[in-house]
Amino acid sequence: MTTYANDTGLPALRPLTEWPRLTSAFPRDPEIERQVAELLAQLTLEEKVGQMIQPELAELTPEDVRDFHIGSALNGAGIWPGGKRHAAVQDWVDTVDRFWAAAEEGWRGRPFRIPFMWATDAVHGHNNVFGATVFPHNIGLGAAGEPELMRRIGEATAREVAATGMDWTFAPTVTTPRDRRWGRYYEGYGEDPALVHAYGRAMVEGLQGDVTALRAGGRVVSSLKHWIADGGTENGGDRGTARCSEQILRDIHAQGFLAGIEAGAQCVMVSFSSWSNPANYDHTPGVGAPYNDKVHGSRFLLTDVLKDALGFDGILLSDWDAHAEVANCAAGDAGYAINAGMDVLMVAGREAWQGVHRSTVRYVRDGVIPMSRIDDAVSRVLRVKLRLGLWERPRPSERAGTQLLGAPAHRALSREAASKSLVLLKSSPGVLPLSRSARVLVTGSAADSLSKQCGGWTFSWQGDDVDRADFPDGTTLTDAVRNSLATAGQLTLDVDDPAGYDVAVVAIGEDAYAEMRGTLKPWRSLGYADLKLSYAEDLALLRRLRAAGVPTVTVFFTGRPLYCTEEINLSDAFVTAWLPGPYAEGITDVLFEGGHDFQGRLPVSWPRTRDSAAVNRIPPHLPDYRVPPEETAPEGRHTPLFPVGHGLRMYDGKVPSTDQLPLDTPEPAPPAPHVDGPLRVLDADGTPYDLKVGGHNTWSREAVPLTGPMKCLIVHSDPVPGPTGGVGLRLRYTGYPAFVYAESPTGTPADLRGYLGGEVRFGVRVLQPPTGPLYLACHDDYPAQPGVDLTPRLRELAPEEWSELAVPLAELAAAGMDLRHVDVPFMLYTEGTAVLEIADVSWRVP
Repeated sequence: MTTYANDTGLPALRPLTEWPRLTSAFPRDPEIERQVAELLAQLTLEEKVGQMIQPELAELTPEDVRDFHIGSALNGAGIWPGGKRHAAVQDWVDTVDRFWAAAEEGWRGRPFRIPFMWATDAVHGHNNVFGATVFPHNIGLGAAGEPELMRRIGEATAREVAATGMDWTFAPTVTTPRDRRWGRYYEGYGEDPALVHAYGRAMVEGLQGDVTALRAGGRVVSSLKHWIADGGTENGGDRGTARCSEQILRDIHAQGFLAGIEAGAQCVMVSFSSWSNPANYDHTPGVGAPYNDKVHGSRFLLTDVLKDALGFDGILLSDWDAHAEVANCAAGDAGYAINAGMDVLMVAGREAWQGVHRSTVRYVRDGVIPMSRIDDAVSRVLRVKLRLGLWERPRPSERAGTQLLGAPAHRALSREAASKSLVLLKSSPGVLPLSRSARVLVTGSAADSLSKQCGGWTFSWQGDDVDRADFPDGTTLTDAVRNSLATAGQLTLDVDDPAGYDVAVVAIGEDAYAEMRGTLKPWRSLGYADLKLSYAEDLALLRRLRAAGVPTVTVFFTGRPLYCTEEINLSDAFVTAWLPGPYAEGITDVLFEGGHDFQGRLPVSWPRTRDSAAVNRIPPHLPDYRVPPEETAPEGRHTPLFPVGHGLRMYDGKVPSTDQLPLDTPEPAPPAPHVDGPLRVLDADGTPYDLKVGGHNTWSREAVPLTGPMKCLIVHSDPVPGPTGGVGLRLRYTGYPAFVYAESPTGTPADLRGYLGGEVRFGVRVLQPPTGPLYLACHDDYPAQPGVDLTPRLRELAPEEWSELAVPLAELAAAGMDLRHVDVPFMLYTEGTAVLEIADVSWRVP
């Protein structure tokens, strides 16, 4: 599919006028097809449906696998054997072994057996398992520009996944991210579809090997994800809507899938997102609710394109409970998605997966789902299991090479990858490389943070709770600098008196996040220092060091390019380290004398302005390309500060420019709108807002009714009479991170600065005091955004009596909340337990 070389050094692509018929490196094997047909003919309907369901470890027992003939299971992020975060490798093997044995028991007495598969989210190494190797996230690997490195990382990851008895990983992510606001931006390799094409092929080859290698063991089934255009949604919305043409779909968003399928990928995971296009038709028009464009329900994209046109013959896998977002589906009903072409349903909850099993069996018996559709799905599952050689493999405990987990060679590879991913954006003469005998000040919010280095999808879903206990052999940048200094060198973390140091190494960067928790709302700035007060403190630190005359090398940990031009100007050298993982020696191997030169080049366009969120390079393989409406042309004030492919070297003899870069001066804010009365949130007449409950470790948002009880894992609510006779709510926080909030029904923010001199007032009755801090905020994004701790105020209230709290809005603004863009005027968050009643919520004018 390639034609000519482009300026990234990677093979370029040719425009596609139609979906190409692909030739997989795993061709159809007549003997495997004979075995598939033979097995399929012996299965009952219930057994076939069992092969199509993939529950989550926490919601599944070995007995379930035996009784329902479940074909596969997964462990989600932050789910470990016995709930033990630091479960040993043998704990993992023993757990997988028990489920494997239960599956075998389920086929006892039958003339055949169907082995069980275990899947996991090994997206940057075996990142959910204690002691395993963690690699840099994909955005950094994209900067390395080395497909062979991806192949080696894929091989190492496969060996470690197989060492825990598992068979299947949900990787690689071959999205082409086009909007920096998206919280999964770092899961993509870059904005250039040619890079994604090359990397997708290499990673599949590394994870799976060829036909012989996959059967031989030590390799795992790979999953290309997420089909399709999740990186091209409007405003970068997670699970949002892509409105691009089919041409853009093929030429930009499909390239990693095309290469990965040619390399032999055995699974494609479908995206939560939607594709709004006339080609995306309703496959049962007039029956039930109109189709809502979700890719999980798209017969056009799943069957017509992926299966029929491209010729993909592996497993089409749903994302976590994503079928439930399709019109005419529900948690326990995936009929419409199955008829669209879904083969295996990843259904987490116990009630939900059993409901899917029951409803699917019923739909087949009622003729709603054709048996041919079930047979196609199960044939694909059997085909992949046969290609994997599961019938020849012993039980997991007898095949797992547990000594391979965290092997020194794998950690050395991670360190190498971190080094190769570093991009030098600025370098003043004489600063780099650093002397090993220098007096070095190491400081900044990320200087001693493994969480910031590793990012999301590390031990837990969000990765924001990672600490040294998770990586006993890990090294922060502070550790790595200390280890790089000779005995004559000196390191200090004391920034009170910066004078007297030869150089300051300032580590700054984003807090860890994943998916929607890292997605920025459309009105948010891309300015690093604008996003959080703690990030602004990094900028203040750089200003202080510049004023003190200390040469400064800034190392930036980030999952996306952000506007940080002033930070660059205040630095003598500026290094983008992305999310390099827990082995920071990979950074100091380049920063210090006697080490490597910089190799990394930007895989993305670096923003010149705070609002250059969807500015991307014009794809060189598309001569007639027109920038789609959801993106911004890379010209004028949106011309990238640094283009794709930019990256300086220390040892090439060139003298880089040290001119000050132009700053993006924000437009003055318009005057605050006049307000002349209170803002109703909850009162005797109800609420004009949508009341919801959610949590930063959950993605589901449950409605909170005023007419009856609501009970979910993290919060229980009941309507109660308020102190003035109106409706109130009793809220029981159960001990999980949770927030209850009022959200604009349209999601449109309001400028509420006119209330700045006023207060948030609400009635509260404390029945059980919070066991941890209880925060008030005017957003739905705690703890990513700030809150005001109400706990001291609550202690002063009479227990079990109604009182009124009045919190100055100036206090919320001082904490960092944006009153100019408010779509959630009220939110209460805690990670502890509490029972309280609230009523009469409003904002009052000064």
